[in-house]
Amino acid sequence: MGKEIVVSGIRSTGFLHLGNYFGAIKNYIDMQEQFNCYFFVADYHSLTTHPDPTLLKPNVYRVLAENIACGLDPEKVALYVQSDIPEIPELYLMLNMLAYKGELEKTASFKDKARSQPDNINAGLLTYPTLMSADILIHKAVKVPVGKDQEQHLEMARNFAQRFNHRYGDTFPEPHPFNFGKELVKIPSLDGNGKMSKSENENATIYLADTDDLILKKMMKAKTDQGPSEQNSTKPDYIENLFMLMKLVSSQDTIEKYDADYNNCVIRYGDMKKQLGEDMVNFIKPIREKTLDIQTNTPYLHKIMKMGQEKARESASKTLDEARKKMGINFYC
Repeated sequence: MGKEIVVSGIRSTGFLHLGNYFGAIKNYIDMQEQFNCYFFVADYHSLTTHPDPTLLKPNVYRVLAENIACGLDPEKVALYVQSDIPEIPELYLMLNMLAYKGELEKTASFKDKARSQPDNINAGLLTYPTLMSADILIHKAVKVPVGKDQEQHLEMARNFAQRFNHRYGDTFPEPHPFNFGKELVKIPSLDGNGKMSKSENENATIYLADTDDLILKKMMKAKTDQGPSEQNSTKPDYIENLFMLMKLVSSQDTIEKYDADYNNCVIRYGDMKKQLGEDMVNFIKPIREKTLDIQTNTPYLHKIMKMGQEKARESASKTLDEARKKMGINFYC
């Protein structure tokens, strides 16, 4: 019996940050050992916000490089660029015939984008869930790592699969959310407001591309207070956030030391943030340096992209051929 198929993508906009690593990429690295994985850079999806064309290629290269630098093995997974797979937009067109204007307009992502960019409410925004469904169904994926904000889209992918199967015959399995048996890690922003973001509040987000000095400066500005006045006090959310970050990058001895200092009302947040900043630098620096090496090695990136394209198209072409035949689009047979 073959390995179960996992599909996930990341938009080629913004810089990957600590939340992307611990919330997604770290799981991808574990998944590649046990599943048949298709991971892609979603450059078509990024076009809905009209990015600068001169930045598209370097952004795609950077996202690929960062994923490899973090530990994704192109030999073990299909790591590809969405626009390199022509079968995806063709399936996207087919699925759009099964998608209804009313349901697309009700999606939370469309409403949010329509509010944030009222002068650019394009058809790509409206049909974003259909393209996402094509990304998933083209490989007949059964497991899709998604956050809460994408679960509605995955539900729509199941609906489209059901409609296609009902109308044309059994073709697509129904994909379900998958997080490798672990709780999703949500990395909080350093100002205590929400989570780290690729595009918002840059000063409160630790990016995988940040320099050592910038990481240290950001950590020193993280929100704290005067410290506890009673022993074993409950930590406020923004202090708990610092301890959470420390658990991700610091040694157990370091965590225990500052936890004891807090419980005994002798914690010095300046010292804690300095230590956390240094530990964060030690964690991110190897990823950043490896990313830069890969990013500037264009022949290597082209090789990886071609290898991923071949793997993805081998799967996608079989699915599309089957879908075309089920729909009756097979005039030369």
